Amino acid sequence: MTGSPTGAAASPEKTGPLAGLKVIEMAGLGPVPLAALMLSEMGAGVLRIERADSGQPLLSLPEEYDLDRHGRSILKLDLKDPTGAELLLRLAAKADILVEGFRPGVMERLGLGPDVVLQRNPALIYGRLTGFGQDGPLSARAGHDITYLAYAGLLHALGRQDAPPAPPLNLVADQGGGAMMLIAGVLAALFQRSLTGKGQVIDASMIEGASMLAAPIHAYMAAGLWSDRRGENLLDSGAPFYDTYETADARHIAVGCLEPRFFAEFARLLPLDSRFVGSQYDKSSWPAMRAAIAGRIRERTRDEWAALFAATDACVAPVLSLVEARDHPHNRARQSFVTSGRLERPAPAPRFSQNPQTLAAAPAAGDRQPGGILTRFGLSEEEIGALAKAGVIDR
Repeated sequence: MTGSPTGAAASPEKTGPLAGLKVIEMAGLGPVPLAALMLSEMGAGVLRIERADSGQPLLSLPEEYDLDRHGRSILKLDLKDPTGAELLLRLAAKADILVEGFRPGVMERLGLGPDVVLQRNPALIYGRLTGFGQDGPLSARAGHDITYLAYAGLLHALGRQDAPPAPPLNLVADQGGGAMMLIAGVLAALFQRSLTGKGQVIDASMIEGASMLAAPIHAYMAAGLWSDRRGENLLDSGAPFYDTYETADARHIAVGCLEPRFFAEFARLLPLDSRFVGSQYDKSSWPAMRAAIAGRIRERTRDEWAALFAATDACVAPVLSLVEARDHPHNRARQSFVTSGRLERPAPAPRFSQNPQTLAAAPAAGDRQPGGILTRFGLSEEEIGALAKAGVIDR
């Protein structure tokens, strides 16, 4: 069985700077699917390999909302069956990139580790993403974003002085230190391959990726400009001019006027006693400054303050909810959020002047039809029929 069944929708021709690249994504949780989504929207053709016996996911979403599957072709394989593992090796031999997020040793036990796969395709870029890295005493341990932040020292730094450390959703270790660092590694390896013709293995660790995001903070500490105690510093709610404040309607505004000229503008419009302008960075004045700011902010609603500061460089913003952010005039003007079916979601990012990205949609029928998928990887009609007969792929 080859090609899409009659009437099945095929994926639209992709655009973007990675158009033409073939990516294999080993299905999993967390940051690897986000990385694969972004590679897909940059133009790469992504084939997501799902386990034939995969159970119920941690968070089950209707397909129209499931970004872990949007923009991909989907192939279910039993990789514990040697025939299924061999098929994946054949697919990897025709791919440019493979990304996986299993614990160290899982791909090796399946006979699909980088040593084996790179023998079949020396030009392949094999991206591996874990919490702790491929080796080390914790490498086999399970974890989540909060776990990796704790080991990186970052969770200790997040939150207020008089409160426990606060987890920042799963944005820092999973998505920032994980997905973004994996993508950076893949793109760097692609450039190196363009010079040498050789692929390589990327060992991306969420602890190390998140730590790298905090490299400037480590530099500030080394220079004596940052305390290792939470809530005492310039960017961690320690400074009264870089914090959030409750408004008259029990909402909040964000104040971020670090530079003296921006703080002076903020003080003029609030208004704030001029004595604070000259002592902005005098920490002994911060308690009184904070109390004065908080008192003034409670006099008006969030939107009244937003309107007052809208046309200024005082660096004051309304704290919008996720839903409100979609309707903000700036985000609407930039089309920063887009609609795909009934899903309104962030637009593909970043933007490219010459290669507009393709918004990923839920897999069409043709994106889940094994015959058509395998044909694109060079398998013959007879081979596909034999695999279907053996039960390695669905009919």
